[in-house]
Amino acid sequence: MSRIRQERLLLIPIIAAILALGLEHMVLEAGQIASLIGAAGLIAAIVVGSMRVAHHAEILAHKVGDPYGTMILTLSAVAVEVLILAIMMNNGASPTLVRDTIYSAVMLDINGILGLAALLGGLKHGEQPYNDDSGKTYGVMILTAMGISMIVPEFIPRDRWQYYSVFTIGAMIALYALFLRMQVGTHSYFFSYSYPTRMPDQSAQTAPQSVPTAEPQPKAEKHGNDSTLFSIAVILFGVVLIGVLAEVMSVLMDAGLEGTGAPVALTAILVASISAAPEILTALRAALRNRMQAVVNIAMGASLSTVILTVPVMEAIALYTGQPFVMAMTPVQTTMVAITLVAAAINLNDGETNAIEGMTHFVLFATFIMLAFLGL
Repeated sequence: MSRIRQERLLLIPIIAAILALGLEHMVLEAGQIASLIGAAGLIAAIVVGSMRVAHHAEILAHKVGDPYGTMILTLSAVAVEVLILAIMMNNGASPTLVRDTIYSAVMLDINGILGLAALLGGLKHGEQPYNDDSGKTYGVMILTAMGISMIVPEFIPRDRWQYYSVFTIGAMIALYALFLRMQVGTHSYFFSYSYPTRMPDQSAQTAPQSVPTAEPQPKAEKHGNDSTLFSIAVILFGVVLIGVLAEVMSVLMDAGLEGTGAPVALTAILVASISAAPEILTALRAALRNRMQAVVNIAMGASLSTVILTVPVMEAIALYTGQPFVMAMTPVQTTMVAITLVAAAINLNDGETNAIEGMTHFVLFATFIMLAFLGL
């Protein structure tokens, strides 16, 4: 009962889902303004639900430690994103929504989350160490996955898209299978860092011990088998609840934005932001605690998971429905991704981040937002 009381925040999305299912048609009949207000309320409820899902994913992550921990965090966020995307595409959203959402997620994860975390962490701690093998590995995997799935499709004839979709699904599965084996197997040390154990009068430059430490878990949480099962149950329930909310939110948003001329990228940014909201808080907490390895794993891992897991699921849906999505990025998007990955390759090459490196990524994120408002 005490654990159920701790989940009182879940009442917000639960009540929102009940109201949404009961009042959906009434809100639609009330006009565009009411639809937009209703969609905004459901987005807020989805964010609350996704944060509870991420909270319990963080509990599980703490139990297993890195790199398994951050993998659980990123996979939970991607599951929410894929679910929302699948529902919105089923409701007849723009054929570019999948592409724009993946692009937005990469910009948000690498430039937004990593940039802001490195900036704030650098201002507080100076240079923050991490395992540079992780940054290099994530970077080349993201470049390869985005090149295959979002650049090459520009050159694929329209009458042969099914063949390339099948190839893309196989390539993404093969890449992720090998990456997963490496991340949790023989090369798991790529994604962990031996943080120093500091006494109150010691500096952050104390020599590291041999045992990696994980991101601290809130003191109130206990980690018995019963709490593990409870966390899994909350995650599953939360994902289902988010799916119900997303279904109604998609309908209300389409009705509210119809005829307004709002850029399609706005919806994509919203979807990416919903799934990334819990990751932002987790990454900022880690950066302020001088745990930059967790930030790199979250930001770069979320970007990779978004591309390498979202693409095959959505391509499979396209093959099933016979309706292809527009996956090839625009020249502006390709340029922004190239600049981002080059900047990340340079900044994540020496095993330490600082405020200047964080600022470069955060300026790129501001540029992405500006371009989105310009409709580019």
